[in-house]
Amino acid sequence: MSVIALIPAHNESERIAATVAAARAVPGIDRVLVIDDASTDGSADIARGAGAEVLALKTNLGKGGALQAGLDSVAEDADIVLLLDGDLGETAGQAGLLLGPVADGSADMTIATLPRPAGSGGIGLVKGLARAGIRALSGYEPVAPLSGQRALNRAAWSAATPFARGYGVEVALTVKAARDGMRIAEVPTDMAHAATGKDIAGFTHRGRQFVQVAGALWRLWRGADL
Repeated sequence: MSVIALIPAHNESERIAATVAAARAVPGIDRVLVIDDASTDGSADIARGAGAEVLALKTNLGKGGALQAGLDSVAEDADIVLLLDGDLGETAGQAGLLLGPVADGSADMTIATLPRPAGSGGIGLVKGLARAGIRALSGYEPVAPLSGQRALNRAAWSAATPFARGYGVEVALTVKAARDGMRIAEVPTDMAHAATGKDIAGFTHRGRQFVQVAGALWRLWRGADL
């Protein structure tokens, strides 16, 4: 059984080395592929130095596009793919918790639930929209509707791809997998990523995320291409 970790990264130079090192140390992971989404801070070279394979994109495709490029490059070789954010740092080592239920056949897709990060500036608008949209479109009510830390077997990614663009990728994954009858399990972890703060950059990020999640839900409702 071949397990490949896909790590999309855009300007993650501060954490990508630790993320790669932790993922490579997880028993059962055969390959770690960082999809460098046109970073300008040397993330690709740092990831290579940490031992990852790197797919360097010439133009920024956003999270969903980067993941699709990565999946397209490994789909023939993988039995299970792990999706991990580039800023997990050493907590990426908990990816084994996601891998277990998929590897033993008890789930088709696992989703990590994470503790609320200290200093988070969000008030839950994006998460509330995502949870309500997933429930309305699929009947499934997730604990962690926006979690990007997931493991999928071939049946699950075949049902749930192509990935939605940008930050709509997670909600679309869940809706499409649930609609297709995939067995979804949410797994408690202590994974942590860089929290956005209560500053202009943080509010801009959350605003972009809200728009892209809403767009993905709208396109799913209409049956349009993602």
